Amino acid sequence: MTPQPSYAHGTSPTALLGDTIGANLDRAVAAWPDREALVDVPSGRRWTYAEFGAAVEELAQALVAGGVTKGDRVGIWAVNCPEWVLVQYATARVGAVMVNINPAYRTHEVEYVLRQSGVSLLVASLGHKTSDYRAMAEHVRGHCPELREIVYIGDPSWEELLRRATPGVAYEELSCDDPINIQYTSGTTGFPKGATLSHHNILNNGYFVGESIAYSEQDRICIPVPFYHCFGMVMGNLAATSHGACMVIPAPSFDPAATLEAVQRERCTSLYGVPTMFIAELNLPDFASYDLSTLRTGIMAGSPCPVEVMKRVVSEMHMEQVSICYGMTETSPVSLQTRIEDDLEHRTATVGRVLPHLEVKVVDPATGVTRPRGVAGELCTRGYSVMLGYWNEPDKTAEAVDAGRWMHTGDLAVMREDGYVEIVGRIKDMIIRGGENVYPREIEEFLYAHPKIRDVQVVGVPHERYGEEVLACVIPSDPADPLTLQELRDFCAGRLAHYKIPSRLQLLDAFPMTVSGKVRKVELRDRYGV
Repeated sequence: MTPQPSYAHGTSPTALLGDTIGANLDRAVAAWPDREALVDVPSGRRWTYAEFGAAVEELAQALVAGGVTKGDRVGIWAVNCPEWVLVQYATARVGAVMVNINPAYRTHEVEYVLRQSGVSLLVASLGHKTSDYRAMAEHVRGHCPELREIVYIGDPSWEELLRRATPGVAYEELSCDDPINIQYTSGTTGFPKGATLSHHNILNNGYFVGESIAYSEQDRICIPVPFYHCFGMVMGNLAATSHGACMVIPAPSFDPAATLEAVQRERCTSLYGVPTMFIAELNLPDFASYDLSTLRTGIMAGSPCPVEVMKRVVSEMHMEQVSICYGMTETSPVSLQTRIEDDLEHRTATVGRVLPHLEVKVVDPATGVTRPRGVAGELCTRGYSVMLGYWNEPDKTAEAVDAGRWMHTGDLAVMREDGYVEIVGRIKDMIIRGGENVYPREIEEFLYAHPKIRDVQVVGVPHERYGEEVLACVIPSDPADPLTLQELRDFCAGRLAHYKIPSRLQLLDAFPMTVSGKVRKVELRDRYGV
């Protein structure tokens, strides 16, 4: 009997949305005018859907009056704030392409993004913590010939922009397939690439992510993840507005106490985060004092969730219907998601099954041939979510998206018989020790059970004899009683194959992270691979 191939497609009685983002927001405003759309906890500002729709319209009119037309690039370089959300929806209404700029970027990277995408108007925060965005923006301004104006949030220039709004202004006709957003992927080598996404890409992805966790106008979503990333602006904002739910901003950037305070105060039903965020919240000394009883669901993404963390999120944070999502910027972002009825094993050992109207397959990385179920290979995705391409980089686009319109993720995956997918690592992260393939995820999951380990990342580092050896980078549960390499090896002995047992241990206070919450394994390898 021929084994079943590692291929799955998401059939669904629910049709794809054919709207633009602006038209979809208009439907939400008409359906739920008096329900809250947006709450900014730090400033205390609130908007109903009617008020939010009016604020978006005002900004859209101001953009047009200021010379922004369909297809123009408008940059947003800011921490999480209501103005970020207004820019997102106003540029979509106008048909301008919003260019998300990572708040962690500095002058060299900002200049590259502004020049590469041809941004004509930049909206920026004044500053945050040690970042002086105005100083950096003014520094690069002269090197960006297409940049004609910079507007600063919280500055008179923002009010001046809004004063341009002219009621009755005419917008150009838009197609749902028009490019609407450029998100720069954090490349590990060279400059980042600008994934170009359409209304159809991101509106549908936000909608179906929300459908998978049964969002309605009753939901209130706490969004501590960055808006500049798909997690915040698509899975958060667009999932909310396509269901009439409320977007709750707990803080400008992630703060575990502010996040739980926002959940408690605003009676949120859903909470987002990467596993390290949930770990930080659970480890707050006063965690038990927060009333989180209104939570029912939420999304964890960015990296797999350790079993012990998931157990606490479900039991102590009341998130019985928490969901795991898998995706990448180039696929708008989510391809796979667990469902609210899935058990603990599926939520921690897999990243779910294919979303409606999408296809996934697991292929041999060398030949492209689909692997049988249960056999590891490269995960590929096809469907409405695949980006239009990398902005002005057709060669890079062709490397990532093949002739069949399959997006090659670079992730090693196994599709189970039931269609659920396990991510076993990045093709680049896989450790080859003495000819044996070692998947860091498997070792990390095992080591989380050690009482002295709060968090762990496993990477391969060069070894003269074996090619690579296994390094465990550990954040100890108690810095006063740190783990030793011998304790680590004793814990693994007889329970892991000898070639999987770490031969090196590095104790850390924190991991190097991207601003979206992913651990930079490449930095761990570079730093400790000597």
